[in-house]
Amino acid sequence: MPNQTSLTDPLSFARKMWGGMGMSLPGMVTPTLDVAEIEKKVADLKAVENWLKMNLSMLQMTIQGLEMQCVTLNAVRAMGQMAGGYGAAAAAAEGGQSAVPLAGSGNDALKQAAMWPWTLLQQMQEQMQQAAAAATTATTQNEDAPKP
Repeated sequence: MPNQTSLTDPLSFARKMWGGMGMSLPGMVTPTLDVAEIEKKVADLKAVENWLKMNLSMLQMTIQGLEMQCVTLNAVRAMGQMAGGYGAAAAAAEGGQSAVPLAGSGNDALKQAAMWPWTLLQQMQEQMQQAAAAATTATTQNEDAPKP
């Protein structure tokens, strides 16, 4: 009967086949037939995988932090240049000189982008003034119209 269990159990058959060779080969060449050892290797490899994932996420966060730092420093530098450029333009305007050198500095798009809140506020003020003028004109026309 023990022979019959070895025929129905393929792992015991493989153990007998590999064990009968009489030589020990490295673990990567010969498959391990011990389930506990396989489970231990799987657990170890999962631990290594989790460690690598954690290191990858830390690396990605470090890269993102450095990129944000670079963008912030560039923005601060650009704002400093704009402030210096606007200060020079204001001084030139007070002195009676034109601010043409400022326009040719090549930073016009950056300066306009930095001034978008002010530009938006001016546009809103103009629209409100136009709406008030239109409302005043409509009210005046309604008062001047003959009543039936």
